[in-house]
Amino acid sequence: MSQVTGGITPPFHAIGSAVLRFLGELGAMSIFFLDSVRFIFAGWGQLPKTVRQVYFIGVQSVSVIALIGLFTGMVMGMQLYFALSTFGADGFLGTGVALSMVRELAPVLTAIMLTGRAGSAMTAEIGVMRISEQIDALTIMDINPLRYLVAPKMAACIIAFPILTGFFNLIAIAGGWLTGVRLLGANAGVYWYRVQSALRWDDIEGGFIKAFVFAVLVCTICCYEGYFTHLRGRVGPEGVSQSTTTAVVKSCVVILAADYILTSLLW
Repeated sequence: MSQVTGGITPPFHAIGSAVLRFLGELGAMSIFFLDSVRFIFAGWGQLPKTVRQVYFIGVQSVSVIALIGLFTGMVMGMQLYFALSTFGADGFLGTGVALSMVRELAPVLTAIMLTGRAGSAMTAEIGVMRISEQIDALTIMDINPLRYLVAPKMAACIIAFPILTGFFNLIAIAGGWLTGVRLLGANAGVYWYRVQSALRWDDIEGGFIKAFVFAVLVCTICCYEGYFTHLRGRVGPEGVSQSTTTAVVKSCVVILAADYILTSLLW
């Protein structure tokens, strides 16, 4: 009996420990988010820092988002044209490109690209400040680190993610037109008519809701991992590297999981 119990218990113990660690991490991250977001409207002094973050996260990402959107739209236009023309339904090319971009691909790909470019930078910046004791210095000077470091980044992400998602949509739909109409010969008038007739306000609104949720998740995870770099197993620059990698991986997984949940709820 003891042998049977000894063989079964370790897996359950490991699963239980993993669940408890996950719940503990989730609770700590939720408190970190609530403590940070309450400083977004703490005063006009936050505005210049937020504008600088919007420039870094949003404006400096425009070229990357444009390239990814263009090639994603071109590939989607080509694939859908070949698939639909098999059934003589290439007139629905605009419908397929527009709905797939606005509902799914634009919010998800924009969030993943911003995680790799801006999210990793946020984790590294806060992590370096943590290991060099600059965050401790802020606390000693009676400056709240969450208000000074995290709240402007949170506000900037909430502003930049939906705007870049809308920009991705426009570029991607144009990319679909480029391959489907200009290169493969689909009718231009039918393409734009289908784009216009297929999209409803619910689709556009749902895409922006996703972008807003992804912004909150990415900023919270990336800033949290950087802020608590010193609690990782490794210290120094190696710990910052580990935190940055962890933040990017966690953010990408959470984006895809949240996308599934939001898609189930919205449509």
